[in-house]
Amino acid sequence: MRTAVYPGSFDPITLGHLNIIERAVDMFDSLVILLAINPGKQSLFSAEENTEMIREVTSAWPQVKIDQTHGLLVDYARKNDIHLAVRGLRAVTDFEAEFSMALTNRSLWEEFDTVYLMTSAEYMYLRSSTVKQIAEYGGDVSGFVPPNVAARLREKFVPGGE
Repeated sequence: MRTAVYPGSFDPITLGHLNIIERAVDMFDSLVILLAINPGKQSLFSAEENTEMIREVTSAWPQVKIDQTHGLLVDYARKNDIHLAVRGLRAVTDFEAEFSMALTNRSLWEEFDTVYLMTSAEYMYLRSSTVKQIAEYGGDVSGFVPPNVAARLREKFVPGGE
């Protein structure tokens, strides 16, 4: 059985993330969406809230599992016998950091590799941080995130969540 892990902070999950997930589930027997918890990074949503939103939007795919980690991706992967990571690339600007991360992970565990999927053109500009900023100023984020996530963003930023 071919399993891959798709790591990220997913704060919050966007339509760009879902685009990568949709394509990855066609490539692998099983996909673990791994919520990487970084205590040094200020998240809008708690790990539990992000996990719940991810679970809601991926419920149609029985081969998708959601998990969390506080540590290194390669440690999680080795412990769970997962040898491939899936990462999305939006533009050439993502490549340098992603390339460095992939080489570092491979140097930590030579049996671990990374597969890159180019985000569909319609989501190339999309970032979770941009979505949060739009929501904070009362903008409409419905074209950027699934409906359950848009509702959660309204709850965070709009009194009464309306």
